[in-house]
Amino acid sequence: MEHKNPWQVLADKQVYDNKWISLTEYEVINPGGGRGIYGKVCFKNIAIGVIVLDENQNTFLVGQYRFPLDEYSWEIPEGGGPMGTDPLESAKRELLEETGLVAHEWTQLMKLHLSNSVCDEYGFIFLARQLEQHEPMPEETEQLTVKKLPFEDAWQMVKEGIITDSMSVAAIQKIRIMQLENFKF
Repeated sequence: MEHKNPWQVLADKQVYDNKWISLTEYEVINPGGGRGIYGKVCFKNIAIGVIVLDENQNTFLVGQYRFPLDEYSWEIPEGGGPMGTDPLESAKRELLEETGLVAHEWTQLMKLHLSNSVCDEYGFIFLARQLEQHEPMPEETEQLTVKKLPFEDAWQMVKEGIITDSMSVAAIQKIRIMQLENFKF
């Protein structure tokens, strides 16, 4: 079923731009008929997440201090991929950069929008299996701690609210559902 856009844009202006994002402010008439403004953050990269499962059902988490949150965060390996680049190639690069892992089996688990009330960012999450360890190559902006742990421990971290990153929560919950549905890993 098609739905008509109830928002009317009267004017727009770009108020910020860098190599990762731009911010546009729109003068609008909202669905209720009122005039107002709406800000939209446009991302210049695709979000990429990788959940790893080894042959013993262990996974890998990456810990890092997140500047926007002003707090430490445990997450699946994740990062960005340039628009127009195959998301799987970006996932392979991110996994190697952050953990030093190379996977020989890849499955796309999901595509998702990360905060669709204020931005157009979307991401892909992949499952990586059949692993080979190499040296990590983090970017200069990353001071990472890599932790190998049983998947069940990562699931408990989600349940206890220790892992709050949306891509990580979604990926871990997806694997948990697959386990409950007897998916053969």
